[in-house]
Amino acid sequence: MQTTAEYSCAFCGESSTTFIDLSAGSNQSYIEDCQVCCRPNILYITVDEDTLEVTIDTDYQE
Repeated sequence: MQTTAEYSCAFCGESSTTFIDLSAGSNQSYIEDCQVCCRPNILYITVDEDTLEVTIDTDYQE
């Protein structure tokens, strides 16, 4: 099952949307390039197992 969620780029601060695979577990992380500035962000994804609410924190990929 997939859903989408928004995150703010760790570099430029612009908002972007990404797909989240809910079957991959409640704690995920991966690298995705910003859709605006093209710089790589580390996405730390948390999925609430009861409500399926998605939270995304970002960090710089150096």
